[in-house]
Amino acid sequence: MKSLDPRAPLVLDTRELGRRPGSQRQVSRQVPAPADLGIEVLHVPEGAPVDLDLRLESVMEGVLVTGEARATLEGECARCLEPISDEIEVTFQELYVYEQHQTPHDEDDEVSRLEDDLVDLEPQLRDAVVLALPFQPLCRDDCPGLCTECGARLADDPDHSHEEPIDPRWAGLAALQQDEAPRGD
Repeated sequence: MKSLDPRAPLVLDTRELGRRPGSQRQVSRQVPAPADLGIEVLHVPEGAPVDLDLRLESVMEGVLVTGEARATLEGECARCLEPISDEIEVTFQELYVYEQHQTPHDEDDEVSRLEDDLVDLEPQLRDAVVLALPFQPLCRDDCPGLCTECGARLADDPDHSHEEPIDPRWAGLAALQQDEAPRGD
């Protein structure tokens, strides 16, 4: 396990909180977004501001961190590929366990740990943001998407259409129909 850098924006020092159960501390800060915060089609751009409002509470087993994060999302519509921008607000809660309260089973259970009285919020922030994102982000709920024939954006031309393709099995009949088309009797 690599050691945490106390200067990292998403690493919090809990020493001021103390280890007496019940002591609390409110923390509000704006941090730059880490890389890969989101999914391929919708994400928080790396370095964009993320506003955090956190409550750190000392409990018997460790430090309980309850928080709210707000950021601006950027991406593209899953139907028409137009750029979209949206706001996201997520909440998260995680117990960071003191070393002396860890059990051998904690290694397998992915329990968050305090490391030298430091907590790393990045994994919890990443999980909260990714889980809150829509599976298919849309520019608007009724986005018609792109034309399957030519790729034109259907929202720009609602009357967009193509001639029905002729089934190759009936192409000979279509040619006959055109030959017999209007004769001026």
